[in-house]
Amino acid sequence: MKRMNPREVRRMMQKMGMGLEEMTGVLKVIISMKGKNLVIPDPQVTVMKVSGQTVYQVVGEAVEEKAETEAKVAISDEDAQLVSAQTGVSIEVARKALETTNGDLAQAIMLLTAKG
Repeated sequence: MKRMNPREVRRMMQKMGMGLEEMTGVLKVIISMKGKNLVIPDPQVTVMKVSGQTVYQVVGEAVEEKAETEAKVAISDEDAQLVSAQTGVSIEVARKALETTNGDLAQAIMLLTAKG
């Protein structure tokens, strides 16, 4: 097989409507997944534009990290009082149930009544 000159490859890609360039200054790439993140420190990133689409190629060693927990939901006093009144538990217990259910009133009430 004939070895191709990089300049020829670049010209052929341009004729086909493809653009290829290296992205500089990238410190890290984070791929967020459910329950974990893949972090690629100091990656080599290449950007290819093909038919109106942009493709990012990332090369580097990935490190798996546990995903940060989601931000806490603010529980209002009114919500805690409502759950407390509906279930007959203390406001503190109602607040904990609301935190467990991410502020979902109906789910918190069902959780507390199921514990019975």
